[in-house]
Amino acid sequence: MLNKLKKLDWMMLLILGVMMIFSTLLVRSATHDNPLYLHYDIKTLIYYAIGFVVILFMTLFDYRLLLKTWYVWYAIGLILLLLVFKLAPSINGARSWFELPGGLKFQPAEFMKLFLILAIAKIMGRRQGDPLRMRSDVLVVALTALVPFALVMVQPDLGNAVIYVFITLGMLWIGNVRYSYVMIGLTVVVGGLLLFVTLFNTYNTQIHDYLESHKKVHWYQRINTYIHPEEASADERRQSEYAKIAIGSGGLAGDGYMQGESKKRKFIPYPYSDSIFVVVGEEFGFQGAALLLLLYFLFIYRMIIIAYQSYDLKGSFIIIGIATMMVFQIFENIGMMIGIMPITGITLPFISYGGTSLLLNMACIGLIFSIRAHQEKYEVEA
Repeated sequence: MLNKLKKLDWMMLLILGVMMIFSTLLVRSATHDNPLYLHYDIKTLIYYAIGFVVILFMTLFDYRLLLKTWYVWYAIGLILLLLVFKLAPSINGARSWFELPGGLKFQPAEFMKLFLILAIAKIMGRRQGDPLRMRSDVLVVALTALVPFALVMVQPDLGNAVIYVFITLGMLWIGNVRYSYVMIGLTVVVGGLLLFVTLFNTYNTQIHDYLESHKKVHWYQRINTYIHPEEASADERRQSEYAKIAIGSGGLAGDGYMQGESKKRKFIPYPYSDSIFVVVGEEFGFQGAALLLLLYFLFIYRMIIIAYQSYDLKGSFIIIGIATMMVFQIFENIGMMIGIMPITGITLPFISYGGTSLLLNMACIGLIFSIRAHQEKYEVEA
């Protein structure tokens, strides 16, 4: 047990400690003047405390047992995604969360990310580093990702659905996929996007009326705002515009902690969660944002080092899947706040308020530590 704990990556733990402090301060600043969200900073500390326990548990747990039973976890994830349609309440036009006792909420789509990573790692690991085959490897991986992707899209949860796509692409890329397959994939993706934009423009009115009749018009608004920003209404552009104004107002050093002007934030939904980067830019300026990005860079760098040092190829695949997930979430969350990416409900890893998201990320870090801690017992599997 002590030998495993000695293999904890202390740099990553130190960075997590800094992010815990940073997240708590930001959540407090974003919620201190709103009685509806009092004590969210305390809840953040509690979630972090639970998260560190999860990391220790996952470190001591042999990750290969998860790989051996990947199909069980994958099936559980799919069942939970199906159950949200019957048991989950509608929140902001989407059925994505289970209501738990004590006011807690649980989002199955978050944990499906980890289950998908385990499934893809196991499937690709069968090749032992040889080039992936189209039928038995690439297509199987694609179909494995397509099922949860479709279920999450229907909820609708565009943010997590897109994350599934990038996890799959990142893991396929590192899994020694042939360049010809990459070109085929890019052709399909680009062709699909062009077809989607063409159909969206052609049947714009019909799509709007259909989604509005099903109380999912926010889908249309988000897509239309990104494709045709000049045609979007003031209400549709407000979040993006005010986010850029708030971030830009911070300048080099920011307005100071808890000194951000509430007038800039009142049109920005969820400043403690999805839009928390606005608080970073407004109160800590470019310097604070740069420091946060540096912490993320060092964090991802340590993941890549551990993946490189792993003797187990499947373990390396898992780490790359986790790193890909986090890199995309960081890029998308910050990108949507500065206007270069469409607005989705993706949180900023380890910084945004949210129990399910934070615990999932902490479990992923614990899994990475488990891969590092169990290398001495590595045995080649058939």
